[in-house]
Order: sequence, then C-alpha cells, then structure tokens
Amino acid sequence: MRWMISAGEASGDLHAAQLIKALLRLDPTSRFTFLGGDEMAEASGVQPLIHYRRMAFMGFSEILRNLGGIFDNLKVAKEALRRERHDALVLVDYPSFNLKLAKEAVKLGVPVYWYISPKVWAWKEWRVNSIKKYVRRVLSILPFEVEYFKGKGMEVVYVGNPSREEIDERISRLPSRSAFIDAIGLDGKPYLLLAPGSRKGEIRNNLPVMLHAAKAFPQYPVVVAGAPGIDPHFYKTVLEGIREPHARRDEGVEEAPTVIFGKTFELMRYAEGALVTSGTATLECALMGTPQVVCYRANGSRLSYNIMKRLIHVPYVSLPNLITGREIVHEALVHLCTPQILIRELGKVLPGGEGHKAQLEGYKLMRERLGTNPAAETAAKALNKDLMI
Repeated sequence: MRWMISAGEASGDLHAAQLIKALLRLDPTSRFTFLGGDEMAEASGVQPLIHYRRMAFMGFSEILRNLGGIFDNLKVAKEALRRERHDALVLVDYPSFNLKLAKEAVKLGVPVYWYISPKVWAWKEWRVNSIKKYVRRVLSILPFEVEYFKGKGMEVVYVGNPSREEIDERISRLPSRSAFIDAIGLDGKPYLLLAPGSRKGEIRNNLPVMLHAAKAFPQYPVVVAGAPGIDPHFYKTVLEGIREPHARRDEGVEEAPTVIFGKTFELMRYAEGALVTSGTATLECALMGTPQVVCYRANGSRLSYNIMKRLIHVPYVSLPNLITGREIVHEALVHLCTPQILIRELGKVLPGGEGHKAQLEGYKLMRERLGTNPAAETAAKALNKDLMI
C-alpha cells in the first residue's frame, strides 16, 4: 500500500507515527509520503515532505502573516498526490489545510480517511458538509463522536484513544519520581507545572497569567513545559516581559522559572498540580492522574467570551469534561482566566484541597469511557479492511 498521511502539529505527529507502525506491522511493504515531524520520520524511515514546524500557525493574524507559506505547502502536498497516486490519504486533525488536500484527493480518485477528526461538534460545524463530501470514513478517537457523526449521515468507527495507550506505555518506562525530580535540579522538592501550549500565541497569552497564579504557592518551585519546535529564546523573551521593568532581585522579584524541553510527559506525571492550556494536553494530564486547572487566555474580553459561548455547541471545551459529560476539571476561559481564579481553583485540587479526591475519581470515570482498544492498531485494521472491499 502507498499511503499519504497529513499531520500539521506535534500531537498529530506522535499519533500518526503510531499509526504508521501499525500499518507496517500489517504490511511491511507499505510506503509512506507524509506531512508531519520527527516521530513519523522515525516510524516510517523517510523524511517528511513538509515538516509540521512549517505548518503550525494559529489565529487570524498569524495565518495572514504566513499565507504565502501555507499556499506553498498546499501546492507541494497536492503535487505529491498527483505524482504518486497513493492508495489512500489519511488526515490527522489540522482541518483548514487538510480539507483542501482532501478535495484534491477526491478529484484524483484517492479515498480519504480522517484519523483524529476536527472538533466540528464544538465549533465550525459548517465543515461537516465538506467532511461528508470528501471523507469516506472517520476513525474516531473520542467515544462521544460516534453518535454525532452518525447523526450527520457519515461513516464513523470508534477505534480507541491513542493518548491513553501512549501514556500508559510511557508511564511504564519512566524513572522514579525522586530520580526525575533530582535530575531536573529540584533537590526532591514537589513542583507545579505550567503547560502554556504548543504555539507562540498560546504561550504568549497564557504563560504570564499562569506564572502569576503559581506565585501564590511559594512552597512549590515552578517548571514550564517547553513545546517542541519553539525556540528557547522565545520563552526567555516572554518571561522577561513578565518581570517589572528595572526591578532588581533584591527587591523581591523571583527568578524566572525553569523551562524544560523534551520531558513533558515526565513533568506532567510527577507534578503536584498543573495549569494547562486547553487542548490535548488536558486529556494527557488527566490520564497521568495529575491535578489540573484548564486555562485559555487568548487576548480575551467578556464580549469575545460571550461570542465564543454562542459559537461553541458543547457545554465544555476540555476533553476530560467532554468525555465524562460533566465538569471534572475547572475551565478558566478568556476573561475568566485570571490569576485570582486560577489560584482559587488550583488550591482546590492540589493534595489536601477540597476537590482533590473528586477530580481523581473523575479521571477514573474518564478512563472507563475511553475503553482499552489499541487505537492505532484498530485504525490500521479498519483502513486495510475498507480498502480491500
């Protein structure tokens, strides 16, 4: 089989790499062309057609500034489709770009599948019509999506959740808590984790408010999870901007927190608590069993918050809450993402807090809802079966 896989972000690169491995186990002669990153390159043995670092743009202004690069990426991807005539195109999230690529694939007679589908049940529901038109089958990783897509007259199958199995596998290989904490230079001290997102806009908006809130818990050192593909200097610039100008250390201004790259899973697993930007990381944190508060600052105001609430068609934005159908993690969104609210809510779920036990019980319920299907393996089998019909 000749596969083309399109993943535009770090999380998609990780999940698509597992799918590539599963496809190779079923058919070792499989060949791949892909848009993605280093994880997919290692799994497939070939380099990406386009690396996701050239694709991961967020927000209208950032997209506008990089419009030329986006069009170039799409042109390269379309040319590869036309040149190599793959047996299937597998899309991994990243809807704005991937829908355009899907349209081209259908013109060429290449069947299209979506693994880790866009969250159209939450917002931009108008995309459903395009997905229905271009995508043969959705391979869902969220159990509540099945009813939604079936209700829209689409072919969909729940294959399991890749984050659950990936995290469980990684947990089994982690060093001990004490060894890890010593390795990052904290001398055995429990710490708070700030996970401000994987894009510059998210980091710029969320890290300052997270850091201000974390200062209310001086018993815990603060560590920031550095995102892959983001230059360390960018974090330095953001953190320096948080400090008061002309302030001196002897005036009581704390030193900047440590930013650690390539250790997000370990950091999340062993943190006493975490402030996490809304997204896949909230699910990962819940699977790790780490207390958390969900943040999403986004240069917001009360007006933009009210507009957002009208556009979003679900009662929650974080995956732990959506999967369980109830609030097990607090969502501090837009103008409600303030240091005061984060301090209050984080205090509740830290060890000894009034909401600590309830959140951990919610995590257990979430795991039950996700089930135990090996997602990549199940998806690979579904793809092969469908193409053989």
